[in-house]
Amino acid sequence: MPGIDPAVALLDQALDRPALVGSTRLICVDGPAGSGKSTLAAAILDACEDRGRTGDVMHLDDMYDGWETDFDELAARVVCQVLVPMRRGEPASWQRYDWYAERFGAWVETPSADVLVVEGCGSGARVIASYSSLLVWVETSRGERVRRGVARDGEQVLPRWLAWMEREAEHFAKHRTRERADVRIET
Repeated sequence: MPGIDPAVALLDQALDRPALVGSTRLICVDGPAGSGKSTLAAAILDACEDRGRTGDVMHLDDMYDGWETDFDELAARVVCQVLVPMRRGEPASWQRYDWYAERFGAWVETPSADVLVVEGCGSGARVIASYSSLLVWVETSRGERVRRGVARDGEQVLPRWLAWMEREAEHFAKHRTRERADVRIET
């Protein structure tokens, strides 16, 4: 609808659906690196606050096992460490990856909230689908994604970025993430 903030519309759509993670509605924001997932997730969190709802964002960048992340293993960790405990009404926590030390570090608690936004490449994996109230696919052109990645992480990571883009494309094709999305957004 013209004039309606996309983040508000996504929040409303999720709130109109059943909570599948205990009393929490899970919104998965997936798409290629550099497409605008983090920006959208922040806007959804703001919409939660504006609507008097509690919300939290879990950035998969903090859970990746470095540049060589196995997206299926990542999804399994999200399910086991966060979604299963939350569905049972138990505390959930996950281990943060330290990109400088190149290893996992501190454990982070995921607070109970009305809405949990999990954003990042791999959040729309099939194993997560039965927990998700809404799957959002975010995309933009390859050139814009590379530009954003280099601006954020520096020119020195370009070879890793390009390799990452190939691996995520394989993952998205395997899981048909774009095709299964409830909503597709181009940034």
